[in-house]
Amino acid sequence: MTKAFLAALAGERQKRPPVWLMRQAGRYLPEYRELRATASSFLDFCYTPRLAVEATLQPIRRFGFDAAILFSDILVLPDALGQSVSFETGEGPRLDPIANREDFEKLHETPDWTRLAPVFETVASVKAALPAETALIGFCGAPWTVASYMIAGRGTPDQAPARLFAYREPELFGALIDRLADSSADYLSLQIEAGAEAVQVFDSWSGVLPGPEFARWCVAPLKRLVTRLKARHPHIPVIAFPRCAATHLGRFAEVEGLAAIGLDTAADPPVAAALLPQRLAFQGNLDPLALIVGGRALDDGVEAVLEAFAGPRAHIFNLGHGILPETPIAHVERMLARLRGP
Repeated sequence: MTKAFLAALAGERQKRPPVWLMRQAGRYLPEYRELRATASSFLDFCYTPRLAVEATLQPIRRFGFDAAILFSDILVLPDALGQSVSFETGEGPRLDPIANREDFEKLHETPDWTRLAPVFETVASVKAALPAETALIGFCGAPWTVASYMIAGRGTPDQAPARLFAYREPELFGALIDRLADSSADYLSLQIEAGAEAVQVFDSWSGVLPGPEFARWCVAPLKRLVTRLKARHPHIPVIAFPRCAATHLGRFAEVEGLAAIGLDTAADPPVAAALLPQRLAFQGNLDPLALIVGGRALDDGVEAVLEAFAGPRAHIFNLGHGILPETPIAHVERMLARLRGP
């Protein structure tokens, strides 16, 4: 059976766009909230295959999305590199910040793959349980975004700690970025070997960088990552999601081996189409707030996305960022009904 999601990533425009949602396994689902309450911490949740498998499958059972995405977190990689990582309820991730070379040298040269073994077990178990028509997506964080957390020790509004570090210590920061690019490629490779059929690289904080720094810390590391990964898995599609990077989208034409670009809420599809080669499928980009509001705002938003992506280029319907916890389930159902038609 040809999976619509994978066909779209191969450049084949589908009669209706395949659909999945970023953060589709999450707090908007009551069954997820019940499941999350059974784990002692978020990392324990990610590292317990029984729970992570269930979280991955819940939105597939409820909505029949065309793709499932592994339930995990981008910060399991720093954890496997030896950095202390935890998640504080209501406050987000906390890491021991990397402030200097001594801190950097405390990291492992390569990840502790035994630490990540539960993730690969989850991938294999999900793959075995998915319907035949549903694809499985693996993922990692982009080197820049992951490094921003590793430097600051937490999320920050404009990623100033990492930006300052990169200006002050470019050689050291470059060494961290290279280690993350290589480790991320290896991490995705192991997810693929466990059963992932496509992978997405999330660069959630790429939009804070000016042009030259964007090229140096976002595009170049992505090239390195994709080149290393595609050497091992030439037929596995790679999606890049550079959030808030609309002014820099043209630079992704330089990245050989990408199958698709995820467009965030602010990206203008016609502008993106003029900047990027036809071979790249587009993914996106309904506003998550329209999904919360529902009604006419949602209907108009869905139609606007479909119209904006109506050309010959392959399109995967998604949000412009992750689904928000307060999203009513009925609104997701309404969106899918409009996409799937009678």
